[in-house]
Amino acid sequence: MSGPPKLFDRALHRKRLDRAAPGFADADFLQRRVAEDIAERLAPIMRDFSLAVDLSARGGALRQALGDRVGLLIEADLSAAMLAGRPGPRVVLDEERLPFAPASLDLIVSTLGLHWTNDVVGALIQIRRALKPDGLFVGALLGGETLTELRQSLVSAEVELLGGAGQRVSPFADMRDAAGLLQRAGYALPVADLDRVSVTYAHPLRLMADLRQMGETGVLAERHPRALTRALLARTAEIYQERFGDAEGRVPATFEIVTLTGWAPHESQQQPLRPGSARMRLADALGTTEHPLPGD
Repeated sequence: MSGPPKLFDRALHRKRLDRAAPGFADADFLQRRVAEDIAERLAPIMRDFSLAVDLSARGGALRQALGDRVGLLIEADLSAAMLAGRPGPRVVLDEERLPFAPASLDLIVSTLGLHWTNDVVGALIQIRRALKPDGLFVGALLGGETLTELRQSLVSAEVELLGGAGQRVSPFADMRDAAGLLQRAGYALPVADLDRVSVTYAHPLRLMADLRQMGETGVLAERHPRALTRALLARTAEIYQERFGDAEGRVPATFEIVTLTGWAPHESQQQPLRPGSARMRLADALGTTEHPLPGD
């Protein structure tokens, strides 16, 4: 039985993150936004998270956002360089091969890392197994409309200059399938929601520089057959500004952040009713009269 298709070169992704680590703080606005959002989601939950793991910790934004909300927070990342130089428990790991013992953690958070895994459902299953019963997972990953302006501009430039286009920007998760990922991985009470962020840049090349500084440049396992030349980059930037630029020449970049929330199953959790077990008719609940359909 064959495994999942290899979409991404994980070794190359690690190298890109290592390269980005020294200047990551200058382009960590998405990471910080996600960390603050997750901290807000956890705040109203009346639960003690004694032992938690932050997958894809990068520069440590989640630790700063959470403060003392959790007991012991272990920061984890594919890149050792990202974790270097700060205190606290840290572990270098691959999200595709988690080292945690079964049912050992109260909370696992993933901040913008799972969209680089070759088997997202497999990673989610490993996370669920590492959670204690009724343990919580919250994960944010980039969604399908991320960098739509850049994708469209690249395709148009390639068609114009090369006579055809291939995939250069990595694919991202579709919001419509997000909650289904959690269900397939065996989570209880799965929820998925979307945050769309638009960031403006003085020039498309400034966006590309930020993506490099984030460690978010493409690492497709099947390389594009033609190199990304200066001429192709220049034409891409021209098309980007022509199609999407505002009156002042600034261009937008769209980022979709899909946030997944799910619980490791436990008997205490609310369970759906069995079909036919309802104790009240819908008409009674709505205070209306029930009329049979023709032929009933």
